[in-house]
Amino acid sequence: MQSIVPTGLNHSDKARDNGEETRQGMALVTSQTVNDGPLFAEVDMGSDNNATTVRATVVQASTIFYDTPATLDKAERLLAEAASHGSQLVVFPEAFVGGYPRGSNFGVSIGNRTAKGKEEFRKYHAAAIDVPGPEVDRLAAMAGKYKVYLVIGVIERDGYTLYCTVLFFDSQGRYLGKHRKVMPTALERIIWGFGDGSTIPVFETPIGKIGAAICWENKMPLLRTAMYAKGVEIYCAPTADARDVWQASMTHIALEGGCFVLSANQFCRRRDYPPPPEYVFSGTEEDLTPDSVVCAGGSVIISPSGAVLAGPNYEGEALISADLDLGEIARAKFDFDVVGHYSRPEVLSLTVRDHPTNPVIFTSASSKIEDSPKP
Repeated sequence: MQSIVPTGLNHSDKARDNGEETRQGMALVTSQTVNDGPLFAEVDMGSDNNATTVRATVVQASTIFYDTPATLDKAERLLAEAASHGSQLVVFPEAFVGGYPRGSNFGVSIGNRTAKGKEEFRKYHAAAIDVPGPEVDRLAAMAGKYKVYLVIGVIERDGYTLYCTVLFFDSQGRYLGKHRKVMPTALERIIWGFGDGSTIPVFETPIGKIGAAICWENKMPLLRTAMYAKGVEIYCAPTADARDVWQASMTHIALEGGCFVLSANQFCRRRDYPPPPEYVFSGTEEDLTPDSVVCAGGSVIISPSGAVLAGPNYEGEALISADLDLGEIARAKFDFDVVGHYSRPEVLSLTVRDHPTNPVIFTSASSKIEDSPKP
């Protein structure tokens, strides 16, 4: 089953016209735009239930920038709506909690950082979350309340360093662990730290082995190989890349890994970010209106055979869902098992340093008790 579930409301908009059309070729089911009604109405595209399936949803929606409590409220509404349609796994975009600072340069040029840019970083740091922390506890409670596996992009605060991170939760409301982006892209490197090999997990669950890589680190062949070696079956790819060419990368990964690929991106308009001068899209602000699309989504679900099961959607906020036939994994691996029968370890091999790389290690107090003179 494939379904595209268009949004009924946006946090910064009034309710839109219920007659608004969805993507070409998809039937439209309208929903009532009342405050206590569902955010989404589901579009059923038909199904073939001849094998064990997992109902999965990728969320395409915008952060409420600089307002983490409101973003968590929005996440819960979306999670509840996905669960009401039978979803067992829900994947949110990169940096959904904490925000993706699209268009900002944080006042940085070579050899100089402005006072305004430093203040922007202070506010961004304040919107990030501690892991563990109260926001993680709330996300865990959401997963347990709605009985879903939850994969969600956050901005993690570790002291005064930020990381672009994905958190994993099971359907019993337990926090499973995290993945930190190992290589931030371009200007992201001035605001995010680098993850290490200790946070490249693949979690074995009753609905499959789940892992994640974030945005352009999906282009890193060795990182993907490490995940394949851990047996990833449901490969989550939260992203901020809405370009058409992103779809080629997602299809390639599905074929290469013999896994399902679930890519979730935000759909954002200029009005989803604070107005200028508080927040400025560097180099393009003068060309933008409040309705200008600054991130067009493109969220998609792809099977191990490379078939597009749902999406890509470029029309607005949506829940994009599909039934994953887990039998497809074995059928795909019969053709190509990149770390199995199609590998040549005597010629090519990979070593992953999967221990934490802490900058400071104390060797004394925690493990040794200093001798003290006896009375």
